[in-house]
Amino acid sequence: MRRLKIKHLTEYQFPSAVTLLPHRLMLRPREGHDVRIEFSKLDIAPNPCIKWHRDVFDNSVAVVSFREVAEQLTVSSEIMIQHYEMAPLDFIVEDYAVHYPFEYHEEERVDLAPFQQSVYPDQQPTLRAWVKNLELLGNKVETYVLLDRLNRFIAKEFKYIVREEPGVQSPEQTLAKRSGSCRDYATLFIETCRFLGLASRFVSGYSYVPELGAGGAATHAWAEVYLPGPGWKGFDPTAGELTGNRHIPVAVARHPETVPPVAGSFLGPEGLTPTLRVEVQVTAL
Repeated sequence: MRRLKIKHLTEYQFPSAVTLLPHRLMLRPREGHDVRIEFSKLDIAPNPCIKWHRDVFDNSVAVVSFREVAEQLTVSSEIMIQHYEMAPLDFIVEDYAVHYPFEYHEEERVDLAPFQQSVYPDQQPTLRAWVKNLELLGNKVETYVLLDRLNRFIAKEFKYIVREEPGVQSPEQTLAKRSGSCRDYATLFIETCRFLGLASRFVSGYSYVPELGAGGAATHAWAEVYLPGPGWKGFDPTAGELTGNRHIPVAVARHPETVPPVAGSFLGPEGLTPTLRVEVQVTAL
């Protein structure tokens, strides 16, 4: 078991006072058999009204509304967790799904169908040509080996870049540029899996990066694929590895653009642009 402290600060500074409209926060890690929350604190200024709920994917969402105008918005989250995912490779795929291709059992298909539908259906020909050139599909290939090859190929053959602008690149854009951010890599991986008929979803969260020194971390994105037997398994195409106890999931989604950590808007003078500061620290305890 690994204990981690997560600090996430988001701060918007406005040139003049604005009216803050409701904001949607997705900062609380997903709890389960592998992740348990010991402590959680959320500080927001100006003072808001906070209402929590769980969305359709069981993500914890805080909706905050404000009663006063402000020149600054600060959202500070501090969370301590216990992470029990110590052996990500310790799983067994059910016999019928060991080799690709396979079909999910009928009782699972209805629930998994949305995660097999492409977000970019017009780009299927591009994905088809890319998959064909990769030669991932032989006469007989193990499902995990197929996914591992795809995961490692993206990590090795594409150039990682930090993109501050919101949203994700489409698979076509990432393939053309041969570069992207973690969320772009995850989107390409997911769309390729869906093209192959494998249920997959987008995951946003944090990555503990001890090699960066004390508190080394970043907001991060990766993918999960549903494998009969172990269920949803995480693949990180930025690192080319299975996810483990350095990956801290916060939210999952079918569409990669629906789970930013902080999202909202404001009313103010035309042309007003805020400055943004984001700091993330994850420390092993």
